[in-house]
Amino acid sequence: MLSFFDFFLLLFSLSSTLAIIVPLTGVLVRFRANYNPKGLQLDAEGGATPYTGPVVKTYFGMFQRVYQIEGVNGLYKGVMPTLLSTSVVTLTLLFVMDSRPTHGTYHAPNAGIFGTLFYSIFMMLIALPTAIITYRAITTPHKLPYFNPTKSLRALLTATERRRPWIIFLTPGLLAAEVSHIALVVLVLTPLRRLLLPALPADNSLPEISTFKIVIYVLVVAAFTVVLTPLEVVATRLAIQRNHSPADYDNLSQDPDGTDGDDFAGAEEDVIGLRNEEDPYLGLVDCIQRVVQEEGWQALYRAWWLTFLGTLGSGLSY
Repeated sequence: MLSFFDFFLLLFSLSSTLAIIVPLTGVLVRFRANYNPKGLQLDAEGGATPYTGPVVKTYFGMFQRVYQIEGVNGLYKGVMPTLLSTSVVTLTLLFVMDSRPTHGTYHAPNAGIFGTLFYSIFMMLIALPTAIITYRAITTPHKLPYFNPTKSLRALLTATERRRPWIIFLTPGLLAAEVSHIALVVLVLTPLRRLLLPALPADNSLPEISTFKIVIYVLVVAAFTVVLTPLEVVATRLAIQRNHSPADYDNLSQDPDGTDGDDFAGAEEDVIGLRNEEDPYLGLVDCIQRVVQEEGWQALYRAWWLTFLGTLGSGLSY
C-alpha cells in the first residue's frame, strides 16, 4: 500500500514527466501527420495549382513552428487525454496489478513470447481510443477547452463515431499497423535482444556485456528502424483520419470539425496541413503507397532517429 509520501512522489514524478513528454510527443505527431504533397493539386475547377501548405522538413523545425504560431498552449495540446490515460494506467498497475510501471515499449509480464504478444495487443486495444483522441487533439487547428470533454469530443469525433464509438477500431489499416509493430517488436526484436544482451541483475549492477554483441544489437535496431518508422508514421496518419458516413460527408462543408465557429489556435495560419477527409486512405498498404506517391518516401521516415533511440533505449533498459 502506498504511503502519502510515496503517493506525493508519484504525483510529482508523473507531472514532471508529462511536462516534458507532452510537448515532445505533440511535435512528433504533428511532424509525422503534416501533409506535404510534392506535386500540383487540383482546384475546385479542375485546374492544377501548386500546394501552398506548410513545408516543415525537420522535427525541430516543427517544434519552432508550433511555438511561433500557437505558443506554449500549442505545445501542450493533448495534455488532458494524456493525463487521464496515464493516470488510469498508473493507478491500475499500482493498485490492481500490484506492480510499478516501468519505462519501455512492450514490457509485459513474463508469460512467454505468445503470452507477451497477446498481452501487448490487449493493452494496445484498451489504449487505442485515448491515443486516437490525443492525436486528433494535437493536430486539430481549433482551440479545445481543457475542462469541457463533451465539446472537445464533438470537435474530435464525427457524428458517426459519436453514435457508434466502436467504429474507431475499424479505421482502415490502423489495427494492422499497430499489430504489425507489436508483432515485430515482441516476436523478433525482443528475442534477438535476449540473445545478444543479458538482462539487468536484480541488484541493478552492470552485467558483463560483449562490445561485439552491443554493436550487433545496435545494427539490428537500426535495421528494424527501417521497418518500424513507416509503421509509426502510417499509424499516426490513420489515427487522425476520421470515420464518416455518407451523411457526414454531406455536412463537411458546413461544419468540417464540429466546432461551430470556435476560435483557431493559430492567429493567422494552421501549424500543419491535413489531407482532405473526402479522399481517405483505404488501408495500411494504400496509405504507404499514397504517401510515397504524393509526398515521397522520405515522408515515411520522419523523425526516424526518435524511433531508433526509443527502441534502443527500451532494449537496453529491459
